[in-house]
Amino acid sequence: MRMKSSNQRGRQTIVFLVTLGLSFFIGGYPVMSFAQESGGVVVFSKLIKGDVPGTDPMSAVWDTVPAVEFPMSAQVHWDPRIFTVTVRSVQVKSVHNGKQMAVLLIYKDPTNNPGDGAALEFMVGDKKAHFAHGQTMVQVEGGPVNIWYWKNADQSVNDMTAKGFGTLTSQPQQDVKGKGSWENGEWRVVFSRSLTNNDPQDAQFPVGVFQNIAFAVWDGSNNEKGAQKAVTSWWYFRPEPHADPMIYLYTGAVVLLVGLVELVVVRKLRRKDRAA
Repeated sequence: MRMKSSNQRGRQTIVFLVTLGLSFFIGGYPVMSFAQESGGVVVFSKLIKGDVPGTDPMSAVWDTVPAVEFPMSAQVHWDPRIFTVTVRSVQVKSVHNGKQMAVLLIYKDPTNNPGDGAALEFMVGDKKAHFAHGQTMVQVEGGPVNIWYWKNADQSVNDMTAKGFGTLTSQPQQDVKGKGSWENGEWRVVFSRSLTNNDPQDAQFPVGVFQNIAFAVWDGSNNEKGAQKAVTSWWYFRPEPHADPMIYLYTGAVVLLVGLVELVVVRKLRRKDRAA
């Protein structure tokens, strides 16, 4: 009888854990948690109240946002190549308030050099683009990309477009702002823009939608310029949506269903114990 009672408790525990996990999965939480803890998959742009720190890389707002770290490597695929770069990883944070968004890059660089620079890159439209300026590749037609380029020399940010090597140009409509701050061997560079706009050359960021994102960094003291830079491949960016009240309704309904299922299972187990 003791063994059967132990089995009963074990079965109840399994049923509870599985069904509780299912309820949270339907609520949408494990997917986000996994991505946040994976260390370099998705930049979740946190929804905040008030203004975003669009030109302040040192704002206290950034202390409330977790960073995601992405590995960087030397650009060795196309001429002019570089085989040794200074920056080996970049930490990324982002916030938005439903209208404006800001992205912060944090990376180690031992010197503050006029040739230092950093960039974000996004796909534009539905066509898949290579992270190297949207260059056409085998089995990849290539599409336009939107590049936000910050350079230290004059603290300017250039809103640019490209569709393959040699096509990188400044856009006639400049929509991006930003600023960099160097201290104790570390750059903090912020970019900001509206989530969506009417510029057909720009990437758009509807809340709740995943977008491709890539990063590039230049260390002027290492003579990095043009194609000679530290780069990443495509990763993902997603502005956090407003809370949907239906999520809580669905989760509550599932939890109630779980309770009913558990009650039925427990009653059946008790009847079996009595029969035994």
